[in-house]
Amino acid sequence: MKLGQQILVCDGAMGTMLHAAGAALDRSLPELNLSDPVLVSTIHESYLSAGADIIQTNTFGANRLWLGDHGFPDQVDEINRAGVRIARTAQDQCEREVLVAGSVSPAVTASQRRRIGSAERAEVLREQVGAITAGRGVDLIILETFGYLDELVEAVFVVADLTDVPVIAQATFADDAYTLGGETPREVATVLSGLPVAMLGTNCTIGPQRMLTVAEDLVRYASVPVSAQPNAGQPRRTGPRSFEFAIDGGYFARYIRRFTEAGVSLVGGCCGTTPTHIRAAVGAIRDPDSLVGQQKPPRQRYPLHEPRGASGARPVAGSLAEQLASRRFIVAAAGRAGEALEVAAVLQAHGIGLLAVQPPETARTHLDSLDMALHLQQQAGVETVATVTTWDKTIMTLQADLLGAHALGLRSVISTTGSPPVRGDYPAVDGIWEVDSLGLIALLAGLNTGRDSNGLALTTRTSFCVGARVNPGARDMDAEIARARAKVRAGAHFLVSRPVYELDSLLRVVSALEAEEVPLLLSVTPLRSFEEADYLAHEVPGVTIPADTLRAMEQAGRAAARAVGIELAADLLRDARKLVSGVILTAAEEDVAVLTPLLSVVA
Repeated sequence: MKLGQQILVCDGAMGTMLHAAGAALDRSLPELNLSDPVLVSTIHESYLSAGADIIQTNTFGANRLWLGDHGFPDQVDEINRAGVRIARTAQDQCEREVLVAGSVSPAVTASQRRRIGSAERAEVLREQVGAITAGRGVDLIILETFGYLDELVEAVFVVADLTDVPVIAQATFADDAYTLGGETPREVATVLSGLPVAMLGTNCTIGPQRMLTVAEDLVRYASVPVSAQPNAGQPRRTGPRSFEFAIDGGYFARYIRRFTEAGVSLVGGCCGTTPTHIRAAVGAIRDPDSLVGQQKPPRQRYPLHEPRGASGARPVAGSLAEQLASRRFIVAAAGRAGEALEVAAVLQAHGIGLLAVQPPETARTHLDSLDMALHLQQQAGVETVATVTTWDKTIMTLQADLLGAHALGLRSVISTTGSPPVRGDYPAVDGIWEVDSLGLIALLAGLNTGRDSNGLALTTRTSFCVGARVNPGARDMDAEIARARAKVRAGAHFLVSRPVYELDSLLRVVSALEAEEVPLLLSVTPLRSFEEADYLAHEVPGVTIPADTLRAMEQAGRAAARAVGIELAADLLRDARKLVSGVILTAAEEDVAVLTPLLSVVA
């Protein structure tokens, strides 16, 4: 069995399986090689039974620095050798030819990178690689989930200096198809193709659909075989330190088949994938007829549209708080940094002056949504509503940011918990979650009464209009409604739905919250293509796309899909208007032109 000469299937997530078996997110998973080797072995055997050609050792993050954060800095050799031994035993018991890959993460976590230089990173990797290749070591090494190309290049040279074991070098890309370091797939493929690697590729962070675009570019520019191991969509937070993924095996297999059609030589899974996904992937490759009858979305890259300016803008009366108090039907639009000014211009042209500012969907450093909201409020002459997430911020940081924003004129906030980036075996590796959205609402309510987070008196009171999220597509609707009520009790003045694509779930939420008498703003985002609808239906937790909508988008074809998406959104708005207190319209990826026909329905 040789890399690149046939399509091979790697296993799926080790961390997800260990977490499902009861391992806490904040413990060292590689240490289980010593404390619970039977559990680790069982997971290897499950992936082999599913048909995987390659299993990866439970050694992601098993280096001195990562292990040191959990109290095991002196057990690098012992933990890595145990991981190889467990995987080798599972390999020996398998009745077909399979390979054992040594899983090697970046030497440092995102926070450690700021203070640890290249020389120490190389030494840390050298120690781990020496352990997994000692004696009867691994058959190959997979360098995985590298967000920075310089670190991946360093790691390749470390391995090449120590052993002649084949190396697969995998970078991780965000939704925008850039690494955390800002490199494109072309740059990654070009650089790695000139290094001593048997294969290059990508894994983690994003699901199958987004990764397919990255993999196609890697294949286009690489001179060596390419691998791809996507996540099972986006994680859904189910508890203070627990997550789950929702992609089913059929959808995963459909995209795995498309990876191979694009020229990818090694496929597999990362966070959220299980033996069920790998079994489906094996079936899709070995027996393509197993996918007959399943939807196969057309390949599409979303078009960008020229900016639309606005002239003759009419004045807008009343702040969000005033509109809520007067029970006026509220019309707003949401935008991210790149298109927010254009969205504001469209709103003003329709006599609307309320813009919800959303944080960028990226794990890289970016302008905070509070800062962006203040900037737009000053530059565009509209009232802004900042979406504030509590992920990766202490309560003291949140308090300081909010007090500063209030002093500069910001008055409206939507409180969200947010989700961590997925970089490794599981989410929440590096960040902070000192409070969730409920805690943020309580903080804002306290500031409005003149009390800080410790209950101490402030010199002045704030006057924030506080919003909170509710998800009509939540899997556990009773729990979602209970949490929405708790947010209202904590001090939320209004609720904002997650994007809705059908009326039934909205009706359930409106009925359940009727006694609360709290304004509910409906979020609507027109679909642009069948591929986008397919992605939302399968890879994004808590989103419901009706089967009729999926069929309509698929039948529309590439040319008419955008118009059909706008028509479906307009129909939803007409039916929903009498049920809610207002709407927030979102234009996706700079396509602000979609706002005009929707505003004509509700303005």
